[in-house]
Amino acid sequence: MIKLSPSILAADFAELGRSCEAVMAAGADMLHVDVMDGAFVPNISLGVPVLAALAKRVPAFYDVHLMIRRPLQYIKPFCAAGANLLTFHIEAESPVEQTIQAIHDEGCRAALCIKPATPPEAVFPYLDALEMVLVMSVEPGFGGQKFMPAAVEKIAAIRAEAQRRGLSTDIEVDGGIDAATAPLCAAAGANVLVAGSAVFGAKDPAAAMSAIRAACV
Repeated sequence: MIKLSPSILAADFAELGRSCEAVMAAGADMLHVDVMDGAFVPNISLGVPVLAALAKRVPAFYDVHLMIRRPLQYIKPFCAAGANLLTFHIEAESPVEQTIQAIHDEGCRAALCIKPATPPEAVFPYLDALEMVLVMSVEPGFGGQKFMPAAVEKIAAIRAEAQRRGLSTDIEVDGGIDAATAPLCAAAGANVLVAGSAVFGAKDPAAAMSAIRAACV
C-alpha cells in the first residue's frame, strides 16, 4: 500500500501548524520534515525547535530527513522533539552503523538516504538494520525540482535485494513526485512517496493525494 509523506518544506510557514493539520485531515500518512544545515546541502531550513513545536500541535508520524553533515550529533534532540523516523545520508560524515544504532537506541526507526550520484548497492551492507531506505530523485537541498528518472532503477535494485533477503523494508522516494511520476516509483517497488508542492500547493490536498494514490494502482 502506498503511503504519502507530504513535505512541509512546501507548506506555508506563516501558517505551518494549520497547513500540517489540513493535510493530515485530508489523508496524509505522515509528515516529511526536511532538515538542512547549509553545509551538507546549500540551503538552511529548520531545526529541533520547529519540530518540537509542530509535534505538540499536530498529531502525526514525523518522517524527519536529516540533510546535515554530522547527523550522529543530533539524533537525541530530534528524537526527543518528536521524530518517529530519522533518515540520514550515507554521504554524510557520521559513521553509518553507529548512527543507525544511535537512532534505534532512542526508540526511533532508522532510514538511510542516497543522493542521485550514489549507487543503490551502497545501502546493501546496512539493509538488515534499517526500517527504510530513501532514494533521492532530485539533488537534495531545494524543493520544486524536476524528477530524475534514474531513481526508478535504483528503487528496483534496492527492492530486489530486500526481497532476496526476505526483508519488508520501506522504500521512500523524494523529489518531483506527483500523479505522473508516482506510478513509476511504485511499479519499481517504492511504497512511501514524499510529495511537497503537489500536496501543499494544491487547492484540494485530499484530491491531490487521492490522485497520486489512484495513479499507483
